[in-house]
Amino acid sequence: MLLKFAIKEFIDERTFRQVSKKTINNYESLFKDFHQYCVDHEIVDVSDVTQSTIKSYLLYCQKEKGNAPSSLNTKLTAIKTLFNYLEEIELLTTKFNPTKKIGYLKAEVIITTFTDAQIKEMLTYYRRMKTRDKSFYSYRDYLIIVYLLSTGCRVGEMCNQKWTDVDLINNNIVVFGKLRVQQGLPIVETLKKELIEYRIFCEKEFGKLPEYIFVNRKGERLTVNAVQNIFKRLKVIMNFKDVRCCAHDFRRYYAKSLIQAGADSFTVQKLLRHQKMDMTARYVGLYSTDLSKRNEEFNPLNHLDI
Repeated sequence: MLLKFAIKEFIDERTFRQVSKKTINNYESLFKDFHQYCVDHEIVDVSDVTQSTIKSYLLYCQKEKGNAPSSLNTKLTAIKTLFNYLEEIELLTTKFNPTKKIGYLKAEVIITTFTDAQIKEMLTYYRRMKTRDKSFYSYRDYLIIVYLLSTGCRVGEMCNQKWTDVDLINNNIVVFGKLRVQQGLPIVETLKKELIEYRIFCEKEFGKLPEYIFVNRKGERLTVNAVQNIFKRLKVIMNFKDVRCCAHDFRRYYAKSLIQAGADSFTVQKLLRHQKMDMTARYVGLYSTDLSKRNEEFNPLNHLDI
């Protein structure tokens, strides 16, 4: 089968499985680049793609595009997923799957997030705006931060949140995560109060309650790009130097807070809705204070007269 048709079949299959639009777009962009590289090297059929082809492509991305190891690993994951799918539908066998013996590059994992002081600074800024201007943007943007802090949601999950997903009686909110997996999250009392206040504000502002919780000035669903722009402007206003100031940083802060408060790994995984424990383990390894506490408690030097 021609590589371009194999890629199209893979994209169609992922679309049928209701993989998120963002993930589909990422696949399309990456495979367009990979396919063009193969065509430039006179490789047009799936059977012509070898281990050497893929390694050469990754080397090209590293040298010509300046891709870091983490980016190269992301591309390799996508290519592996493609060829594993082709193996699954018996278009090729395990023996001839060119990705099987290609290992990942060692990449330094750096997880940064906000400090408590930065969180308080942002919340104070929007509280003042709410009191002074009483504008739609100040109410909405303040709730965005509170919502992300309290739920640890991904930005796409937040943008897709509807008022019908919120149960303010039983203090629960339904979130549609990756692969459209549905999960209920508990709502703490503080978030519940903020949602009620914001809901009343929106009903007065628009004359009726919009379908989505987070909307633009026309009452239409807020896009991921619009949220990213909100935080770009906020970073300039706050003059943050040591953090990206994006929606995902609030998810990381949420994870850090859970772990430092003593939440076990299973609880953290469930609340963050990680499909695998690997990512959860990174957070736990970075932010857990248990090891330090145990070392302080049981260190041999504490019981020696030196």
